[in-house]
Amino acid sequence: MNISVSGRHTTVSNSLRRQAEDKIGRLDKYLPGMDRAEIHFWEVKNPRVENREFCEVTISGHGHHVRCKVSAPDGFTAVDLAVDKLERQLRKLKTKIQRRQHGRERPTLEPDLLPDSLLPDEQQPEPVYKIVKSKLFDEAPLDPQEAALQMDLLNHDFFLFRNSENDRAAVVYRRADGDVGQIELE
Repeated sequence: MNISVSGRHTTVSNSLRRQAEDKIGRLDKYLPGMDRAEIHFWEVKNPRVENREFCEVTISGHGHHVRCKVSAPDGFTAVDLAVDKLERQLRKLKTKIQRRQHGRERPTLEPDLLPDSLLPDEQQPEPVYKIVKSKLFDEAPLDPQEAALQMDLLNHDFFLFRNSENDRAAVVYRRADGDVGQIELE
């Protein structure tokens, strides 16, 4: 993990820098692929503020950003508090990613149509999928930008529409990298 440490209106001692790099660098074990971390320290000069030392950490990689900001009486305690917060956030993000990847169930076959392992491949019955919901939409033509907006407004991963530019059926969909893709039929 590439780690950069900086201080704003304060100097960061070598021991604080080493401890921050060491502890934040270990967070890679919670979610591999997080390749960059930025650690910023600053101090508030107001004597009425009890926790004057602030530590802000931003970790990013693979399109994900995890950020925390903590305050403590000293920088070393602030680093420890930041590590605790980031551990929780990274575990939560990892769980979310795993559920997204592994949470989708495959369609099941009807029990009476399960293929008989003794039959040759050409005699095995075709799988039957159970359709549990059907929707009917107005066929108002949209351009791809409007369709992507509708997809976001509905909070869906895809949106089927008739393209107003060429009158073809098309789908816009949310890609894994966060961008939007489009598929059209000829």
